[in-house]
Amino acid sequence: MYRAAVCDDEPEQAEALRAAVASWSGERGIPCAAEVFPSAEALWFAWEGGAFDVLLLDVEMGKTSGIDLAKSLRAAGSRAEIVFVTSHFEFAGEGYEVDALHYLVKPVSRQKLFQVLDKAAARLSREPPSLVVFSGGESVKLYEPDILYVESFRHDVVVHTRTGELRLKESISAFEERLRAVSPAFYRTHRSYLVSLRAVVRIGRSSVTLENGVELPLARGKYDGVNRAFIEWN
Repeated sequence: MYRAAVCDDEPEQAEALRAAVASWSGERGIPCAAEVFPSAEALWFAWEGGAFDVLLLDVEMGKTSGIDLAKSLRAAGSRAEIVFVTSHFEFAGEGYEVDALHYLVKPVSRQKLFQVLDKAAARLSREPPSLVVFSGGESVKLYEPDILYVESFRHDVVVHTRTGELRLKESISAFEERLRAVSPAFYRTHRSYLVSLRAVVRIGRSSVTLENGVELPLARGKYDGVNRAFIEWN
């Protein structure tokens, strides 16, 4: 089930887009639930760690434009497919900054929207492995390539990603088991650390260095194992 968000401060336009998404879902046989938001602020409030898969954003809204919203969502880690809806093409260049999928000109053609949603679905079907975690009172979809390392703190773990940190009420062993079910790209370098082999740039006798410069301890007897895992993964 995909989730789409339609963000437009014109109620009629927003409802027309929501209905068109529902029609596309029915005709293509691709489950997709669309929700309508009257402002960028309303969508930002509802957004939960990238829970929406497709965003149809009106460019010209009140206090916060669709482009400003898209930049904030990307900075927060959203991988959603973004489609801008606009009456003018002068904003098109700014879409490259947020990897926008497409621009649609009002009034939006049903045929063109269907083509764009087809493309979005094709891209989403190729998304990287992920798992859903519960952090800060909300469910978050965590993509495997975004994880740099996992650190254990008693009964909690902190997942260090490319965009920030997430604290989970889970043991590192339990999290490692769940993570290995979706990807082989991780190695337990120490009882308190689980490292992404994707992020490793240097392996020393007593530590590994990651692409962000963080140096993590390598437990005694783990040197050969982490080297073997690194070579096999790459």
